[in-house]
Amino acid sequence: MLAKQVFYTQDLRIDRTNKKLVTEGVARVISESDKNAIEEAVRLKEKLGGKITVLTMGPAQAKEALREAIAMGADEGYMLTGPEFENSDAHATAFALAAGIKKIGQFDIVLCGETSEDQFSFQVGPRTAEILNIPQITYAIKIMIQDGKVVAERSLEDSYETVESKLPAFITVSREINEPRLPTLMAIMAASKKPMTAWTVADVGLKPSELGRDGSLTEPLKTAVATGERKRILIQGEPKEAAEKLASTLAGEGVVKVT
Repeated sequence: MLAKQVFYTQDLRIDRTNKKLVTEGVARVISESDKNAIEEAVRLKEKLGGKITVLTMGPAQAKEALREAIAMGADEGYMLTGPEFENSDAHATAFALAAGIKKIGQFDIVLCGETSEDQFSFQVGPRTAEILNIPQITYAIKIMIQDGKVVAERSLEDSYETVESKLPAFITVSREINEPRLPTLMAIMAASKKPMTAWTVADVGLKPSELGRDGSLTEPLKTAVATGERKRILIQGEPKEAAEKLASTLAGEGVVKVT
């Protein structure tokens, strides 16, 4: 399964002078929907047996994501790391992850979250499945393995869909699929003893030109955070009077149109 390390969003702040996020000193954790994927993998293992291997891509500190995943119930972890992987878009990231999955070897299911909290592209999972040339099921909220096949229920916002696929298959999960468990202190301590392996570009048989900005299909031109200032208008008075003042103020600000 795949897991991405992201900044802990609740600790992020905005520098209003340049409208950029302040990431210095902010902790990194596994993206929330990837935690749901780990939890689902652990539940499947508890029912059916097997082994959970976690693959991540990132800088050296991404190793902590592997420890976190193992503490939640995974068995081993691999990490793609090195400067060549930096600045990869969804396509280049999927290309690298697919190479890592192939190097790990035989598998039945690849699980990951439907998206990451830092990019929200919803593309890495489907692109990785396409590169691996295996069936994919996205937005899963329920997964069952039976008769050598996977049956999953998908959330399509205004409706639900049940689909079936042969194995091996690639599945992205939605947040509503489960509630991730909190690892125990003993599990956290034991995680440091589980196998974790770091791979470079050469280890997975890729070229630097296939990754990073050179291997990406898109290029970010600018990143900024939208900010807004409150008007801080205080409305007082009896209910009827206050309601009339509120309606008049909203109309004056162009928030509502009075006919």
